[in-house]
Formats: sequence, structure tokens, C-alpha cells
Amino acid sequence: MELAHEAAAAGAVHGSAFVAARQHAGRGSRGRVWASERGGLWCSIVARPPRADAFAALSLRVGLAVAEALESLLPSLPSLQLKWPNDLLVEGRKLGGILCEASWSGPECRWVVVGLGINARNPLPVELAGQGARCDEWAPTVDLEALLPVVLRAVTRVSSNAGPLDNAELAAYLRRDALAGRRVREPVSGIASGVSRDGSLLVRDPAGHPRPVLAGLVLDPS
Repeated sequence: MELAHEAAAAGAVHGSAFVAARQHAGRGSRGRVWASERGGLWCSIVARPPRADAFAALSLRVGLAVAEALESLLPSLPSLQLKWPNDLLVEGRKLGGILCEASWSGPECRWVVVGLGINARNPLPVELAGQGARCDEWAPTVDLEALLPVVLRAVTRVSSNAGPLDNAELAAYLRRDALAGRRVREPVSGIASGVSRDGSLLVRDPAGHPRPVLAGLVLDPS
């Protein structure tokens, strides 16, 4: 992602991609470390969406596109789910993650780097036993060289879209929503009930009102 930001600052065009065989300091959301051993798909793509309001829903838009791309290339995969705001799940386990970082000049979004990590046939950390998943569990012959261009095309295509999620995207997200019906404790107490057009999670409070959540989600353990 650092190389992608440097290239974007130097004028790299929309869709410029940086791919690693292995990362020594991969990062996930909220400053977490992302294990990135050989055998996974680790890439960062420079995006230049034409409007600043495209950034808010970008991780969801990318998640939808990547899920469709993976399922089309690997039909033996079970249906993928999206866990707001940036996780790809298969049978409740994490298959991949998306991290979008924007560079701003006042209200103007100069560029976004879309970081994407997908567990394909890479070893998973012992501490993630039962929590992580890999493509080769269902597609033993998964080929990174075939997977990479399909995923890059999908990300490049949808990251050029501007504005809020449209009706088709909202409907597609609802079909893949891993949090639907889950109880949320913070920052709003209630039941997860989809997403809004700007990419916010909607939590229905005890009075039945949908409340938008932008970050800091805490789920009920049950």
C-alpha cells in the first residue's frame, strides 16, 4: 500500500496495481497486523474515483465485486458473505479483507488505495484456527496467476464508480450480509439491519428506528 500511495502521488493512473508474493508488514483495519505468507493474493490498487462521496461506500462496492469475481472463477466455493465494513467470509470464516485508504486535499479526494488480501493456499496463523478460511479448501487447484487478473479487473471497474450505492448494489449486499439480524452493543444498541447508500451500517434501535454506524462496531457475543 505504501508503494501504491507513492506511485499515486507521482501520477499513477487509475487501476495501477502492486502485487506482493509475501508481505512482512501487512496491515489490516484499525492498525491490525495482516498475515501475508506466500500462496495468498496480496495486492493494492490505485483508484481515482471522480467524486469524493464515492469513498464512503467503496469497501462495500469492492467487496461485492470481488465476491462475484471469486465465485465466477471458483464455482466450487460456497456463496460468499460480506461482513461490514470490509471482510469477505465463507461459511462464517474470514477468507479476505479490504482496506481503503484515501488521500485528501481539503474536501477533494485525490486518490484511494484499495488494499486487498485473499487467502488462497497460504498458511494461516495458528491463532486463527477455526476463524480463517482459504480458497483451496473448496478449490484445491486454485491458481493465483488466473485469480489475480480477474480480481484486479473487478476492483478497477467498480472503484471508478461514483456516488452512493445504487438499488442493485444494496440488494446484492443484503443477499450477502453476514451481520443481518445480529445484535449490536456499541456504538448503538440494537439489531443490524443492512446498510445505507453511503455505506453506513444501519442498526435498528429498541424503538425501531434505523441508526447509522460509521465505525467502532461491537457485536453481542451471542
